[in-house]
This record gives sequence, C-alpha cells and structure tokens, in this order.
Amino acid sequence: MFHRIRRRAKGSSETERQVAEWHARMQNQVPQGFGEPTAEPGQPEPAAVVDDFLPPELRVPSHDQLDGRMMPWKQPLVLDGEMVACTECSEYRDWLILSTRDEIWLRCRAGHQQQETRLDTAWYNRHAGPADATHATFEDCLRHLGH
Repeated sequence: MFHRIRRRAKGSSETERQVAEWHARMQNQVPQGFGEPTAEPGQPEPAAVVDDFLPPELRVPSHDQLDGRMMPWKQPLVLDGEMVACTECSEYRDWLILSTRDEIWLRCRAGHQQQETRLDTAWYNRHAGPADATHATFEDCLRHLGH
C-alpha cells in the first residue's frame, strides 16, 4: 500500500505547483481582516435588547397571575367507578370544573358548588384545553360559559 502511494506521489510535482498557484490566487480574494481576532477579545459585546415577540394584546397571564381557571364538563363525571352527583340537587352532568389555589371545585347548572378532593390540579391540566378568554370577575366567566 505504501509503495502505491509513493508511486502516485512521484509525478505530483506538477499538481503541487498547480495547488500552490491556486492558493496564491485565493489569498488575494480573502476580505480584509477576515480570520483576524477582534481588537479586544476580553470585552464581550453588549447583547441586543429584543422585545417580546407577542404584542401586548395577544399575551395571556401566567397561572400565578390568575385567581383560578374553569372549564365546562358536559358529560357525567366518573371517579373511582362512581358517577359524581351534586350533593344538593343530584344533578350529574353539565358541570363547571374550577381550579383555584390547588383545589378543584365542581359547580352544577343550579349554582351549587362542592369541592372534589379526588381531583387535583394535574388532572385539571391534563383535561383542560387552551384558554379561550380571560375575565376580570367570576361572574363574567360564568356568563361567558353560559351558566
């Protein structure tokens, strides 16, 4: 193998001359200052200030800025093999599920509310879709959801 490489290299003086000419031509085409270090390598350049990509009217508040969230739940709610019913009127479907302060509350169409300890915030987050609106008051949210 070594001998084959040497045999090829014997007639390469012409190739070496061509490469040297090409290299000399390319040296003249490199822009001025290209490849040279900056004047002060120890001084970092200040970062550009970039505004948020969303305009203010499209920003939504984070979870810690909200008093709570709620979603409609039209079908019956079954937990641990048992259908959940309102403790006051026995209604078992068309719930509003409220998540506030790490507690889950159920609200029936009649306006009765009961805490549901078998549900947690993680369950709510898995089942809730994206928020379609934010409201200043609880009553505004109820009107928005048709309750």
